[in-house]
Amino acid sequence: MSFKKKIFEVTDKILPEIISVRHNIHRYPELAGQEVQTSRLVRNILSFTDIKLLKPFIGTDVVGILRGAKPGRNVTLRADMDALPLDELNELPYRSEFPGKMHACGHDGHTAMLLGAALALNEFKEDISGSVRFVFQPGEEIAAMGKALVESGALLNPEPDAIFALHGASDLPVGMLASRPGTIMAAAGFFKIVITGRGGHGSRPELAIDPIIVACKVVDALQTICSRNIAPQDAAVVSVCRFEGGKNANVIPETVILEGTVRFLDPEVGERLPGLIERTVKGVCEALGAFYEFEYSLPYIPTVNNPKIYEFAKKVSQEYFGKSNWFELPRSSMGGEDFSYYLERYPGVFCNIGMGEDAPGLHNMNFDFNDDALRNGIAFMAGAAIEFLAKD
Repeated sequence: MSFKKKIFEVTDKILPEIISVRHNIHRYPELAGQEVQTSRLVRNILSFTDIKLLKPFIGTDVVGILRGAKPGRNVTLRADMDALPLDELNELPYRSEFPGKMHACGHDGHTAMLLGAALALNEFKEDISGSVRFVFQPGEEIAAMGKALVESGALLNPEPDAIFALHGASDLPVGMLASRPGTIMAAAGFFKIVITGRGGHGSRPELAIDPIIVACKVVDALQTICSRNIAPQDAAVVSVCRFEGGKNANVIPETVILEGTVRFLDPEVGERLPGLIERTVKGVCEALGAFYEFEYSLPYIPTVNNPKIYEFAKKVSQEYFGKSNWFELPRSSMGGEDFSYYLERYPGVFCNIGMGEDAPGLHNMNFDFNDDALRNGIAFMAGAAIEFLAKD
């Protein structure tokens, strides 16, 4: 039995409210772990449904369970809620009112789509065999709080038989769904290097050990890690994204700070990267008489879709929106995502939903989640849940 017709009827009924909610969340963005107002809004909306809201597991999370009329399996749907530390450049009636914060990655849209799916599925309680869990997660950006949420037991009692998540994508037509079986997104690590030399007067460089020169050579040498130490067939990225040193045009500083990120798809490649980075830094510093401190963390593991759930998601998408509205991604993204910790334990799929091929990219100060994609996102999440639970 397909629930397609009724799913779209309910989605169209609630869509104006969901658009308004999305604008409200966009107007008041909150950073990782600080989503107090957003989680309060989500809880308030869900309090008028039959969804049982659980006590927070790690602070600002919202987890609710809708139990159907009959026993059965569990489907878990997830959205992230946090914003980024950026100043919005959009001139929108609902632009961010919090300086230095904006929803530049579309999590306002993700939250709105999951709220829509929750309201829609609430109408199907008597048709559901099993349960649907709705996870509104804090801190996907930078903090990777999905790991802590999973480890806290938020996905237990009952454990999921399938999990789904959607993410806005700026390189797809509006409302198009896209994914791929297997690894869809990379692991993401971060490093910090503090190089210490000997400061001095800018006119007497021979008396100093210039950490800026050392740091420049370190940055240059780091570019050889992927090109000369990793096989060309194995994707890896090492990028220095912050270079800070000196405060005066006439003073050679004592220290320089470098920070950056690494990305990889193969865990064996990832195991090698921190050692290769530190070996490179150590070699340059020893050659030039400087000292260094090295820190490394790996908050995001590879995001790996389950092939069977991928095929199921594809089938639902093509049935609900037509075959042309599904796109199989030809390659993995080097971006990172903490939904990886959900997929590490349970079978599921992470999908992209199009914002328009001309839309500003994610993490851009002009990005705004496209309201025209909300309908497909709500219908897909609600449809995937109820169709999966209706399967034998």
